[in-house]
Amino acid sequence: MEEILDLSLLIKQMALAFGAAMVIGNGYAIIQHKRNRAPKGETGEFRAGRAYWLLSVGTLIAVWGAVSLLY
Repeated sequence: MEEILDLSLLIKQMALAFGAAMVIGNGYAIIQHKRNRAPKGETGEFRAGRAYWLLSVGTLIAVWGAVSLLY
């Protein structure tokens, strides 16, 4: 039971999940922008720099979480 509620393991898993969500979400937004598809009912411009920056930060966090799970 103690291993299931291990706080250090939970934090590592959350870092991996958060980073993966950032990668998937921003990657999807970039792909949709390249296909010229915008979300319905949304106005505004696509900020490519921001999307790529968040994609790279998400990749860093996901790798950090994955490596932390191994050690």
